[in-house]
Amino acid sequence: MQAFAELLDSLSFQPARNAKLRLIETYLRETPDPDRGWALAALTGGLDFAGAKPALLRSFGEDKIGAELFHLSYDYVGDLAETLALIWETDPNAGPPPSLGEVVETLQRATKMQTPAILKRWLDALDATGRWALLKLLTGALRVGVSARLAKQAVANIGHQPIAEVEEVWHGLSPPYRPLFDWLLADGPKPSSNMGGAFLSPMLANPIERAELDTLDPAHFRAEWKWDGIRVQVASTGGARRLYSRAGEDVSAAFPDIIEAIDFDGVFDGELLVRREETVAPFNDLQQRLNRKTVTPKMLKEHPAHVRLYDVLWLDGQDLRTLSFDERRARLEAWMAAKPRQRFDLSPLVRFTDWAHLAGLREGMREEGIEGLMLKRGDSPYLAGRPKGPWFKWKRDPMLADCVMMYAQRGHGKRSSFYSDYTFGCWRDASDGTRELAPVGKAYFGFTDEELRWLDKWVRDHTTNRFGPVREVEPRLVLEVAFDGVARSTRHKSGVSLRFPRINRIRTDKPATEADTVDNLLRLVP
Repeated sequence: MQAFAELLDSLSFQPARNAKLRLIETYLRETPDPDRGWALAALTGGLDFAGAKPALLRSFGEDKIGAELFHLSYDYVGDLAETLALIWETDPNAGPPPSLGEVVETLQRATKMQTPAILKRWLDALDATGRWALLKLLTGALRVGVSARLAKQAVANIGHQPIAEVEEVWHGLSPPYRPLFDWLLADGPKPSSNMGGAFLSPMLANPIERAELDTLDPAHFRAEWKWDGIRVQVASTGGARRLYSRAGEDVSAAFPDIIEAIDFDGVFDGELLVRREETVAPFNDLQQRLNRKTVTPKMLKEHPAHVRLYDVLWLDGQDLRTLSFDERRARLEAWMAAKPRQRFDLSPLVRFTDWAHLAGLREGMREEGIEGLMLKRGDSPYLAGRPKGPWFKWKRDPMLADCVMMYAQRGHGKRSSFYSDYTFGCWRDASDGTRELAPVGKAYFGFTDEELRWLDKWVRDHTTNRFGPVREVEPRLVLEVAFDGVARSTRHKSGVSLRFPRINRIRTDKPATEADTVDNLLRLVP
């Protein structure tokens, strides 16, 4: 457990991606089985401990120092694992600290009644860093800046394999991944690719600006609308039917309506949307379906899922990724034309003559569900990763609104000492004839470290009220907020929901009375 704790601690203080990769690679090479496999499962979100939830851990802290003092400490520190790790003390008589494998395997066997005593014994035996790592492991909120894909990249690197090779066998494996490490480090056989519903590494696009297009020949490129959903892969071979996110996460359970509609064999690239009749619903509607382990019949009816297909990677037992985009597109169009597919349709190509023509089409398209254009070379094969040159994404310019900061809350991890999460609002008419601020969104990025320090001091100097960890501030500071879309929402008090809001500028030059109104935002709704 101590080696895993040191890994998490090092990762949390290391901002550089390549340095994080080296830390994970060193740990995986030097740590024996099964600990390294369980660590990999933790880094990729593959562990869940049903008997060790945050409520139980909070009760430990309340019992240790009293409920009021614990919650004041938690509010100040801003992180449950760090708070509990700091207030606990190591007991020299508790025995040796557990290994990572012991922690995982013991908790997998333990009953809900046995779990509290086991955890307390381990907390007694570990030092502060070990306790922090154990608690992070239990809650699943590692927050060390490592994505599942980055962890898989580290695994691929130690075996000198492309990440695509690891991703293609990943879903046929389970923790602690002994066959994977045997293959990569001990000349063992490559694990089965589990081609029955295997995930194939996606091809990603690079962003591009209008001026850069003039260096490219428009005759070489095909254009498609960039739909505002989530990128998915539909995989159905060998009787297995699965739906994956772009990162390779199996999201099939949240979308049984899509899985039930799969009556074919193949692997397809597309965009997951909510679609009613012929209309793509706002992204906010799709969010109601995401991250759910079970979906109610009402949710299935009111938020029907749909996949708009972009590409075909595997069809009729043949790997098509080496073919050109134009060839794959012809195969996909012929396949779609052969039989109507419930809950699936084909993303249309956008016909254009030159870049100026395409720019006009981009500016003129304000249909709900479109956030820009995708440009793909007609001769490009389907290459895993983000190769430079073949594919580009040309997103719309973000929308902007001047909003007023209303509330602030501390962040997590490195930001636990800063007020970095800001709720902001716009003006609307109140029932008594005056104007009031209505919250329209929340953002926690878009600013520099220097601006964060300035904002944190401003919040502390202008606090008017406190609600637990939340501070209400004087309605004086204007934030220019950038966002990718806006939709009506019955879930928000203001009646609007912003898509992907972030802080664009701090407007100290503008009086709060001149900030935007909710009506202004509603006029932006398509």
